[in-house]
Amino acid sequence: MSTVDTSPDTAGKALWYTQDPDAVVAALRSDRDRGLTAADAAQRLAAHGPNSIAAEKPPSTWQVALQQLADPMNVMLVAVAIISLFINQVSVGILVGALVVLNIVLGTRQEMKAKASVDALAKMQIPQAKVVRDGSLLQVDATTLVPGDVVALEAGDIVPADGRIVRSATLETQEAALTGESAPIPKDAGTLSDPETTLGDRTNMVFQNTQVTRGTASVVITDTGMQTQMGQIASMLSAVKPAKSPLQRELDSLTGVLGWIAWGAVAIIIITGLLRGQEITSVILLGISMAISAIPTGMPSFVQAMLSYGSRQLAEHKAVVKNLTDVETLGATSAINSDKTGTLTMNEMTVESLYYRGEWFTVAGSGYEKSGEVRHVAGLPVPQFNQLALGLTLCSDATVSDDGAVIGDPTEAALVVLAAKLGADAELTRAKFPRIAEVPFDSAYKFMGTFHEIPVEGVETLVGYVKGGPDVVLDRCSSVATMEGVVPIADRRDAILEANRSLSEQGLRVLAFAFRRFAPDAPVADDPMAAVSDLTFVGLVGIIDPLRPSSKEAVRIAREAGIEVRMITGDHAITAAAIGAKLGLGDGAASGAEIQAMSDEDLKAALPRLHMFGRVTPEDKLRLARLMQEEGAVVAMTGDAVNDAAALKQADIGVAMGSGSDVTKQAGKMILVDDNFGTLVTAVRLGRSIYEKIVSYVRFQMSQLFSLVLLFLVASIFDINNGVPLTPIMVLFLNFFIAIFPVIVILLDPVPDGIMLKPPRDPKKTIANPAAVTLWFVYGGLIFITTLVPLLLYPDLLSSTVPNVPVTMAFVVCALGSIFGGLVMRRDPESGLAAPIIDAVKWLSIPLALTVVAVELPFMQRLVGTIGLSGNEWLTALGLALLVPVLIELEKWVRRARLRRRAAQA
Repeated sequence: MSTVDTSPDTAGKALWYTQDPDAVVAALRSDRDRGLTAADAAQRLAAHGPNSIAAEKPPSTWQVALQQLADPMNVMLVAVAIISLFINQVSVGILVGALVVLNIVLGTRQEMKAKASVDALAKMQIPQAKVVRDGSLLQVDATTLVPGDVVALEAGDIVPADGRIVRSATLETQEAALTGESAPIPKDAGTLSDPETTLGDRTNMVFQNTQVTRGTASVVITDTGMQTQMGQIASMLSAVKPAKSPLQRELDSLTGVLGWIAWGAVAIIIITGLLRGQEITSVILLGISMAISAIPTGMPSFVQAMLSYGSRQLAEHKAVVKNLTDVETLGATSAINSDKTGTLTMNEMTVESLYYRGEWFTVAGSGYEKSGEVRHVAGLPVPQFNQLALGLTLCSDATVSDDGAVIGDPTEAALVVLAAKLGADAELTRAKFPRIAEVPFDSAYKFMGTFHEIPVEGVETLVGYVKGGPDVVLDRCSSVATMEGVVPIADRRDAILEANRSLSEQGLRVLAFAFRRFAPDAPVADDPMAAVSDLTFVGLVGIIDPLRPSSKEAVRIAREAGIEVRMITGDHAITAAAIGAKLGLGDGAASGAEIQAMSDEDLKAALPRLHMFGRVTPEDKLRLARLMQEEGAVVAMTGDAVNDAAALKQADIGVAMGSGSDVTKQAGKMILVDDNFGTLVTAVRLGRSIYEKIVSYVRFQMSQLFSLVLLFLVASIFDINNGVPLTPIMVLFLNFFIAIFPVIVILLDPVPDGIMLKPPRDPKKTIANPAAVTLWFVYGGLIFITTLVPLLLYPDLLSSTVPNVPVTMAFVVCALGSIFGGLVMRRDPESGLAAPIIDAVKWLSIPLALTVVAVELPFMQRLVGTIGLSGNEWLTALGLALLVPVLIELEKWVRRARLRRRAAQA
């Protein structure tokens, strides 16, 4: 007896499975026959609260919008807009303010698409339950159940709350939604002595939202609401706080650096202007021009657009992401923790191997489709499967329609499908040969037997068919049916045991079949249990939840891409190891109990050699994801059941299956609509591509930024055109109407070949790594130098007012240099001039035309502050701008040659 306080107030803390049923009923102050009184139930409901899952309040739209506004980039832009309005630069202030609003709207819209995870748990609450109150069986709202209620369950029911079984008959429950184990679990009222018994092995307990697949039971409710196993998962979901994606962290870091650069440059320009004696308004205007140049004003919007484009691509491939930043996170994935049931496998029990009359057969087909054949060694005689087919159909209760719909136990459904492949129709056979007597399946004796009148050689004969665990069935056999005839069991026992071991090591669930013929007047109906003896052994069937056809190939591609794939399941470790071997996951399997016995440090050390985990709890899945993240991995977790939800929320990218539970879909960051594990690999490929595009965009954007920062600093320090190389409107025009088209070219560039042959990127290596920053300065320096040349070539044409020719030429060179530079910067280190290039040229013709329009049309001249140029001035500007792509391509050619030499030396 447990020493835990078992009063109703602390019921959630008691180890109910270690106590006998009467002790549990007494501890809960109930009555196993009469249940609670209505008054007692009402009092407990007031004390414990409703049997429902507490919902987590989602943030309001305004709260999300304020979080977006607090982004450092937006804060800097707000400051620029306010100062612009203060010095009467209304058009600049309005444009920058509009950009802030656009950033906030886009970010808020995406954030509000995600619903609270726990709300889905509340929706799963079963509405009705059959409960004994005051000695009468009533149907009540399941939310009114309390600890101590006695509930009646039967096949087809959803368990309304956690409870201890008081009495049962052939009870089985499907717990895949909670534990991940695909096969139904036999249940009974027996007491378990081990207080460390894992959740999946608590065979005297039933749990909320699991399904009764067979038998009946009377259960005393021990836990309701948030105290149930489902409630504990909800608590874990609430405790797991979403972390920023790698891209968010990198952009935040980059924004901080840019802030120092921008405001440092502004400070230098303002101080220089004041020392030179310029008017305060002119100095502030110059500072605003510098700030707009130094702050990548379009970066949040452009990154949002890129990620949105990526999310649409994913949706076309049956993968839906709820937050745009998750698109990029996919590309960084270095570890995938996959659930087995329903994710890597079909969640449809299937007979895969058959040992019949001493010979081996393989069974084609998977799932509950009745198509497929039974194959044998060529050249050997094909046996008659009559006895097996009769046993498969008559000694089972499940039905399977021609379209694969199952009613009853999934394991029995697999037997019905095997019978169909052997040419036998279960429903017709059962109608033709009804049961005279039966021994229902019970976990206490682990077999089932039915008795029928069957014609044998033209004579009506009473025949019993038995199926069950190989050990118990074999112990009740006295003979074995072989190809040569019936022989004593002693002659073939070792061979049968070896066949059973072989099937078990493959991770198959093994059932044995036997039969016995009786004299016509045998009193079988009087004591059918006694008749289950002196049997003739027929064969063994090996049943498995088969792999999805695409899973093995998907695992191969993922591992080739340097991604560690691990399988985490509620099934036994031996099953996990066998499935893992078929998938090609690698060596190393451990059970939940084994990893629970390890400290965090020991488990971290063992992870590289462990790839399959069996019999794990939701807490184990959560812990594994957390420890992998602590080791620096970017973790994706796939799953479809409620027991996966907390781990999905903890993972960097939680991947829910489209057919999974609502709570899993809400907890995950991505949903695979087609339930195809292979779609995840495609999603990772697209995620990598999107990240590469973002890197290319940041390279282009930062080159632009550095070129303008250098231009304004040099112009201010050396008093070129009173420190105004370009006006604020020119800078905004470049950022909004010119730079956007090279970004579109980068966005639409095809996914490069071989992207899945590279290892995952190191999340510690940021976008702003030293090599990248060096390129930004080099490429930005090219644009800066070419833009500065017109200001130095025509000093006599410079004036304190715009428009003037040198400033207009600088504007043209900067615009064309950005366009040509964007074309070649779309790929790195590959050449940006390689095919396909036609679409890129089409897009870039638009900003070329806009540049001409901005310079030559009168109304645009007045708006932007330009002046018309002569033919020679246009040719000079074009020649300077073409230096940018030529020198960039030359630098990349040198870098590629160096990489080839290193590869050859290696």
